[in-house]
Amino acid sequence: MAKKHPPSAGAVDPAIIADLAAAARILAARGVVDGFGHVSMRHPTVPDRYLMAKSLAPALVKPADIIEYTLDSDPCEDRGRGSFLERFIHGEIYKMRPDINAVVHSHSPSVIPFGLVKNQMKAMFHNAAFLAKGVPVFDIRQSFGMTDMLVCDCARGLALAETLEDKHVALMRAHGSVTTGDSLETAVFRAVYTEVNARIQLSAISIAENGGIESLEQEEGILADEINKTAGMRAWHLWRTEIRSQYNW
Repeated sequence: MAKKHPPSAGAVDPAIIADLAAAARILAARGVVDGFGHVSMRHPTVPDRYLMAKSLAPALVKPADIIEYTLDSDPCEDRGRGSFLERFIHGEIYKMRPDINAVVHSHSPSVIPFGLVKNQMKAMFHNAAFLAKGVPVFDIRQSFGMTDMLVCDCARGLALAETLEDKHVALMRAHGSVTTGDSLETAVFRAVYTEVNARIQLSAISIAENGGIESLEQEEGILADEINKTAGMRAWHLWRTEIRSQYNW
């Protein structure tokens, strides 16, 4: 017998759905995701649900591809559309962190090395100030031994959420990262600038004498991140306009 899907919590403003679909394409256009990766947002009126595209390359996502999920990551009325195996990343973070309203999971190429070395990712410049709070690394081996590296159930998602703790970004050893925000726009901004920051840090390391490099102090990060909550919308409006110019949504 086919599993019965939970009922939908109700219709969502089409403009919000369109923004979520656009976010997937923005992340692809900015080089954060390629054929893999996903972005989600908490349901705007029902906090124990979230919204995310069906299993599809981000650059191909359309508003019609968005599916509603419970926080256990069960799809609601999926109408035969497949779900991402790693949707549990999103559900478990939303469970643990009521302050988070959007999550990006990517395999951003310049970020991955920092999950493999002892050099910690630092906030290199003001646009990446959110990193000054700290960037923990999730090592799936610590709780689950040898795996396929995928966060494909609630237990693994919970372990990742616990590693994230109260931070904005967590790296995933030999896999990728998760980036979060209190809004969709903030999560996308942070995902883009985590990748940019990683490139800058790698460049700084390559030219540094004796391996020493500077970075933002934690207090500087707090102050700059407050500004970015507003200033970051400038980038979102640019990126969203670019998508809107290509599609009628």
